[in-house]
Amino acid sequence: MQQADGVPSLRFPHAHPPAPGELVAIADGVCWFRLPLPYRLDHVNIYLIRDDDGWTVLDTGLGTDACRTTWESILSGSLAGQHLTSMVVTHFHPDHVGLAGWLAARFDLPLSMPRPEYLYSLALQYAPGDLGADMHRPFYRRHGLSPEVTEAVLGRGHEYLRQTTGVPTTYHRIQHGDTLRVGARAFRVITGGGHALEQAMLHRAEDKLFFAADQVIARISPNVSVHAMEPDLDALGIYLRSLSGLRDTVSDDVLVLPGHGLPFYGLHTRIAELLEHHTQRCGAITQACRQQPLSVAELVPHVFHRVLDEHQTGFAFGEVLAHVNHMLVQNQLVLQTGADGIDRYQAQ
Repeated sequence: MQQADGVPSLRFPHAHPPAPGELVAIADGVCWFRLPLPYRLDHVNIYLIRDDDGWTVLDTGLGTDACRTTWESILSGSLAGQHLTSMVVTHFHPDHVGLAGWLAARFDLPLSMPRPEYLYSLALQYAPGDLGADMHRPFYRRHGLSPEVTEAVLGRGHEYLRQTTGVPTTYHRIQHGDTLRVGARAFRVITGGGHALEQAMLHRAEDKLFFAADQVIARISPNVSVHAMEPDLDALGIYLRSLSGLRDTVSDDVLVLPGHGLPFYGLHTRIAELLEHHTQRCGAITQACRQQPLSVAELVPHVFHRVLDEHQTGFAFGEVLAHVNHMLVQNQLVLQTGADGIDRYQAQ
């Protein structure tokens, strides 16, 4: 299919997602269902890959009663009498790793996960109380967020990070270039940063399957953020290089199985759209910073043109800072620290 201007468009083999509690066969030996999330992005995709004597689970859902209830419905319904054999978690975000501890304990499932993602999951598991609040307060203030908004983000906005059931005390490390065997099939592990630390994706060229996790999604741009732990990180640069690498190594004819949204065909088209999306965001920041130096907090409404709750504000703040850091690396912005201690940025 092509858009009216002749540019190839995405193609969706399923026009609608599975209904709550429904398991859908999306490819040979691959099933798909959804778990609910209590946010604007209201779902996460879970995939089951046929193993020798059961199913390997790809991602787990958020550690909430609603996600457990849907799992119970799947297990007692479509999967009744069948077995879960192992678990692969793509990255540390709670909507993907949140029920790993629960699934591991209930079914004795071994976990495979990239090391940075596993270790960060452990950090959230054993230090969920403050999540670095003392580190985040000066970080947010340095970039112009008011004390009131800072406390709101540290409250409800960080609640998301607490919604996990932990991870098992042992795991199998997967890393870029590995071969991961699931039943009779071998998948190539590809990792990419920006959205997470070292997010895992699985590619099976022979079957034209690409489990993209959150790195490439059809209708939304994955959040690419900078956080207080690495305040000067060029997360956007890492993400853009990952997209270019995927375009060079994964063929355009794969079925893309993302962590959110609908599975689709048109990987290279979507990568081009994502690259252009971030170019436009950098352009919006440049335009805003031409008139006067602006802080990250002041730039948020120039990039996000809707009312944001505390959860969304935390993501938006981190996303704008990711673009600012990238533009500093590219010499498109100049940092100016005011007498008030707030960092502001002027376009070159």
